[in-house]
Amino acid sequence: MRVFIRPLLFVLTGVFVLTACGGSTAAPATQDNSPADVKIMVGGLNKQIYIPNKLAEILGYFKEQNLNVTLIDEGSGQASEEEVIAGNVDAGSGAFSHVLELQPKGKFMQQVVQFQIAPGEAEMVDATKAGTIKSAADLKGKNLGVTSIGSGTHTISLALLGRAGLSGTDAKFVAVGAGNTFIAAMQQHVIDAGMTTEPTISRLIKTGTGKVLIDLRTPATTRAALGSDYPFIGIFMMSSYVSSHKGVVQRLVNAYVKTLKWMKSHTAAEIADKMPADYYAGDKDMYVTALDGQKDSFTADGKMPPAGAQNALDIELKYVKDMKGATVDLAKTYTNDFASAAK
Repeated sequence: MRVFIRPLLFVLTGVFVLTACGGSTAAPATQDNSPADVKIMVGGLNKQIYIPNKLAEILGYFKEQNLNVTLIDEGSGQASEEEVIAGNVDAGSGAFSHVLELQPKGKFMQQVVQFQIAPGEAEMVDATKAGTIKSAADLKGKNLGVTSIGSGTHTISLALLGRAGLSGTDAKFVAVGAGNTFIAAMQQHVIDAGMTTEPTISRLIKTGTGKVLIDLRTPATTRAALGSDYPFIGIFMMSSYVSSHKGVVQRLVNAYVKTLKWMKSHTAAEIADKMPADYYAGDKDMYVTALDGQKDSFTADGKMPPAGAQNALDIELKYVKDMKGATVDLAKTYTNDFASAAK
């Protein structure tokens, strides 16, 4: 069972709209190049799945669009979602699952650019318990680490349990963050297994602390584990902001799409060379190897794959307790219009 209860920020309305396939069709406005400030909260700047944020800044692509972008580091994508709703930041960089979960609560967000079609995560198992925990079915009754309760890692963990025939109450979820705090939780045997990202995955493997149980770092392994592509990290904004700031959103997406294209045309080593040294967690070679292994998870054009979006919604409806019985208008949860128009 869950040991932490995610605070309900909003009361469920009980009124749901019909499901639709495909993204929003609201056309971006003619581009306005006047200076604009944009605050973006990122669910962990030093995590490899969030690389496009810092890289866009370092490459000067935000400035090129005459945007003054402030990147605010936060350990969890869930916190980013809450800050966007509160209006404290203009955008969040986090999991698409947050956008899906908020709509039935009457809070409409849109993913305006998609970084990945795979989570870039892995379910890691305590190396001392790897002999008895060999599949998702073996996670029954275990303590499972997630970034935070209600986070994207929590949702994926629920999906892995569900696809193994288990329910969310068959395991105990523990919020352990990422990086050093996740590693400490596994070293101290606070958790038996847990969902985390690079470079934490590689650090666990290198020290012999953990082993990969289920790999979600590539499109191929994600399709095997979750049945299809699973769009994860991107940029989300309140739908009201998107509709009232189309020019700014377009310029922001321009910068991200250019960054994603740059990533596709450069090696993992070349990308790593651009990142701050403290992102390497003390081992640049390990960082490069880890990035090279999941480079295919990043999109080349910033677009949401419709089938992947549907899979993400299906997972929510099947395995997330608060989403049982909800009907979501998928077309209002993302738009590819800005990425399609990106220059």
